[in-house]
This record gives sequence, C-alpha cells and structure tokens, in this order.
Amino acid sequence: MERVILHSDCNCFYASVEMLYHPELAGRPLAVGGDPEQRHGIILTANYIAKRAGVKTGEALWQARQACPGLIILPPRMDLYLRFSEQAREIYREYSDLVEPYGLDECWIDCTRSRDCLGSGPELAEEISRRVRRELGITVSIGVSWNKVYAKFGSDYKKPDAVTVIDRDNYKRIVWESPAENLLFVGRATGRKLRRYGILTIGDLARTDPAFLQTIFGKIGLVLSAFARGEDRTPVAADRSGIPIKSIGNSTTTPRDLTTEEDVKTVIYMLAESVASRLRRHGFVGDVVEIYVRDGELSGFSRQHKVDMPTNISEEIAGESMRLFRENYRWERPVRSIGVRVTHLKMEGYPYQLNIFTDPARREKQLKADIAVDEIRDRFGFQAVRRGLMHVDTKLSADDAETHVVHPHSYMERGNLTGTG
Repeated sequence: MERVILHSDCNCFYASVEMLYHPELAGRPLAVGGDPEQRHGIILTANYIAKRAGVKTGEALWQARQACPGLIILPPRMDLYLRFSEQAREIYREYSDLVEPYGLDECWIDCTRSRDCLGSGPELAEEISRRVRRELGITVSIGVSWNKVYAKFGSDYKKPDAVTVIDRDNYKRIVWESPAENLLFVGRATGRKLRRYGILTIGDLARTDPAFLQTIFGKIGLVLSAFARGEDRTPVAADRSGIPIKSIGNSTTTPRDLTTEEDVKTVIYMLAESVASRLRRHGFVGDVVEIYVRDGELSGFSRQHKVDMPTNISEEIAGESMRLFRENYRWERPVRSIGVRVTHLKMEGYPYQLNIFTDPARREKQLKADIAVDEIRDRFGFQAVRRGLMHVDTKLSADDAETHVVHPHSYMERGNLTGTG
C-alpha cells in the first residue's frame, strides 16, 4: 500500500502570528527579527508584503530596511510561537499519531492509515488547511505525496494557503522540471557544484548516474539521487513530547563581522561555556562536538568530530570547536555567525573507555572549576565571572547560556537514509 504523506508549512509563521496581535499593522510590510543595536538579529521571517518589496529571510536588518524603507521589525516572541506551533500539531494529531516536526512551523503527517476512514490525502490536506485558518487565524501550505521529500517540495511549491499534490502521474512534470536547488538538502553550494556538471534541474539529478554523484559528493550523492527519483523511504516519526534531548547547542549572529582568529576564539569560548553549562544542568555529557559557521554572504557549513571521551567541560568543547574551525575555514570572507553543538548525549556517570593520553586529574579540576563558575553565575549573574579573553571585546562576548538552543535529531538521522555528518 502506497503511503500518504502530508507536509504542512505555516506561511510566514512568526509574522503571521504577530499580525494577529497587531491588527493595526494590516496591509503594512512587517518582519520579525533581532535587536538592531546588537546586530544579533537577522530577518527571521517577513510577511508577503515585505517579501514582495525585496525583504529576504536571513539578511541583516539594515539590508532589509534598504530594500523596504517602511519595514516594521518586531522582536521575536518565542513563547508565543511555541504555543501556536503546539496548537497546530494538536490539529494534525487528530488525523494521525505519526506527526514529525521539522522546526516550529513545519510538520510531516503520515495519513496512510487514516485515508480509509477520514478521506484521501488531498481531502485531509484541505480539511487541515481550513481548520488551521479557522481555529488559529493563520494559513498553511500543504504538500501531499507518497514520500516525505516530495511532500516537502509540494508545500514549498505554491504559497500561501495552498494544497499541492505530487503523485505518480505529475511528479516528472512538476518536480523534475524545477531547479535542483528546490530539492530538500540541495543548498546553494551543492547547487553551484551541480551546475558545474550541467545538472540544472531535479530531473537532471534524477537521471544522473548515482555512482557519478557519489564520486562528487560522497554518500550524500546517493541520498540526493534517491530523493530526486522519489525513492525516499524515511518514515514519519511519531512526535513524543517526552522524547529525550538529543543535543544541546548555542549559536549567535555576531554584533560585527569576525575578521581574525582571536575574534572567533572569543565567540566560540562564549558559546562553548553556555553549551557546557546547559549540559551540566541537565546532567548530560556528549562525545560529538559540532560547529556551524556562516560568512558575510550567508554561505555556511557544519563540521563535527567524535571526541575521545564524553564531556561537558567548557575547555574541551571550546578546544575541539576551535580545532574544527581552523581545519575547515579558509578566511575567504569574514565570519558572520557561529554555532557550537554537542550531541550523542549520555547521562553523567555513563561508563566509558579511558584514554591513556588524557590526565583524569586535570579533567576533574576543569570540571570542578566549571561547576564553581556555574554556582557563582547562578547567584550573581553571568557577568560575575568571565574569561580574560572575553574582555578583549565585550560586545562579542555579550551572550550567555540563556540563548542556548536544544536540538532534536535531524531529518537525516532517521529512517533508511543517513547523513555524512
């Protein structure tokens, strides 16, 4: 029996929610972004009026104002968006117990077992769309297909407030004729590389020998080939509110471009301290450290490495993050934002193999020092104890552990397809 997969995407989610609370701004260009003074903020989302004026997600606030001088920028209210996100999922869960979030504003819904009693995929999509609009006051675009990747393509294909069906009869006409960059996980860098080999559309990608793609991209080339051909078999994972935390990370868009390694070190140590503090607060250690780096043109990459022993020690996380940065960043452009993440989490006290080249007494001292710093900051505030390097540029190190991000498993870690990491 062929699956029925829906992908629901809330249109301009943050901006749409804000418009409900600011009816006086109806008909005006609106965006949700960060603090213009700190430049932490980039445009997180914009309404369609602002988008038509040239405002783009991910660009700096000053760039957005240049494109749209009358733009109204509101600060994000994550608690509000989380509440609307959960309300949307409550609607989805009335049609299936297999609801997999993909960020706050997107979800896959496996309706395979629902169609016999509740209706076909397109009928369910139309009903969900009407309910979200009526009950929440926002709109969604929904893609319907037999796999997750094509369903996601469908929700992106027509916006706002639309239902797009990608089936066996039309996928070559709709999906295959679209640019390769429209396929899930084909970013700008991958798209540029594909174009160098004359692979311009998703159809070109689907018709390319998978072995050739593997020589270019490694294992991910095989994944992209399967995605393009509609052969994704990844299951929709049930959304369980009690699911354990899978990783803990923190990222920031810096107040100014980073032009030296010393700049980067300041930010990485600030992020590593917040990540390590959060790990200790939850009673976790992790043995994979990952960094994410994005330059001034919004081109980015992530790299990760498995460390010898599970850790929640600030110095170890920062040191490994710096090593990954030095080995992978070429300084072709200044750095604009950085993220640090620790994954493959285990509970503290989990048994592990000791490394003969590591001094356990030194690690114990580092951990005790971190715990002491936690206690002081809990009592007197984050600024009460700071590393010396953070005083070199206090604006760069002005963040704290409260900006942490807790990450779920990524799409590529589930099911039959796995990423290269």
